[in-house]
Amino acid sequence: MPLSRRTRTRRAALQALYQWQMTGHSVDDLRAQFRENPPPGGFDPEFFGELITGVIHDFEALDAVLAPLTDRPVAQLDHVERAILRMGVYELRSAGNVPWRVVINEAVELAHAFGAEQSHKYVNGVLDKAARNLRAD
Repeated sequence: MPLSRRTRTRRAALQALYQWQMTGHSVDDLRAQFRENPPPGGFDPEFFGELITGVIHDFEALDAVLAPLTDRPVAQLDHVERAILRMGVYELRSAGNVPWRVVINEAVELAHAFGAEQSHKYVNGVLDKAARNLRAD
C-alpha cells in the first residue's frame, strides 16, 4: 500500500530532525534542502515546515514533557527515538485536529521503519503516557 502524503511528510521531517540533531543545521537550511531534493513520491512542504520548526524551536519544552515518561534522560535516548518522540509530543500538544491514536500510530510506524529492533514498543509506551497527559479527552 502506498504511503499517504502526511506519512511521507513525517518521514521527511524525521530525517530532517535527525540531521538537525547531528549537525545543528537551521530550520531554513533544512527546508531548503528538502525543497531542492524532495523525498520520492512528494510531501507536504507546509506540514513539513510546521513539524520541523515546531520541534526545533520548542525542543526544550518537548523534552520537559518527555523527561518524566522515559527510563533515562532524554539526551541519552537513541537519536532516532528522540526525534520520533519529540515529533510525536509536538503533534500531541500542538495538532489537536490530529487524533492522538493517529499520532501514536504514525510514530510507531516511523520507529518500525527507522528505529532499533524494539524501539517501536518504547515509542508506543512513552507516547501513550504523553497522550494521557496532553489529551485528557
